[in-house]
Amino acid sequence: MHNLFGHGSAIANEDEHHWLSVSDLMAGLMMVFLLISISLMRHALEERDRVTQVAEAYQENQVAIYQALMDEFADELEAWQADIDADTLALTFKSPEVLFATGSSQLRPRFESILSDFYPRYLEVLTPFRKSIDEIRIEGHTSSRWNSNVSEDEAYFLNMQLSQDRTRSVLSYLYRLPETQSQKGWVKQTTAAVGFSSSHPILNDAGQEEHEHSRRVSFRILTNAESQIREILSEVDS
Repeated sequence: MHNLFGHGSAIANEDEHHWLSVSDLMAGLMMVFLLISISLMRHALEERDRVTQVAEAYQENQVAIYQALMDEFADELEAWQADIDADTLALTFKSPEVLFATGSSQLRPRFESILSDFYPRYLEVLTPFRKSIDEIRIEGHTSSRWNSNVSEDEAYFLNMQLSQDRTRSVLSYLYRLPETQSQKGWVKQTTAAVGFSSSHPILNDAGQEEHEHSRRVSFRILTNAESQIREILSEVDS
């Protein structure tokens, strides 16, 4: 009997040793997982801080560019019938009778005169911010109207062609200015002419299109903050 119980005690000791070993193993694994979790959390916080820094720098840069544009052009905006949007950094010429004749992509003389004054100064204002600028987009917008008996879809594509032709005319005129010649490389690298047709109309409080205000040309600045954030996120994914 003693031998029998003695044998049983040995088995119990072996089982206890076995479970202690498994317990130690589990504790070790939990410690490893904890360390991994802490490392991942630290990495995530570091990436969050990097994104936050980019966002804060972006906001500061937006404010600085907007202020620089206002400092330079505030006195002319009313005469040019233009405004500057602080959020999009778009300087918009809003008077269709000054810009182009109806259905035409040829610049009116008054608009040529405005552009000759505006653009060299615009390039000068943006010089300190060039490293943060991805694109200068000349955006052309029309109303949804087309002065002939066509369908809504046909009018959209006819206006698309017209808005694209107009922005190309603007860019072509600016590109030939004497003051642009020394900066052609940067202009070619950053400037795009984009026609939006009637896809971004100006609406009144009742949600109806204001046809005259919808016909406009904007110079919009796109900074590289978004591409920097995408690069950070790409590093995180990899």
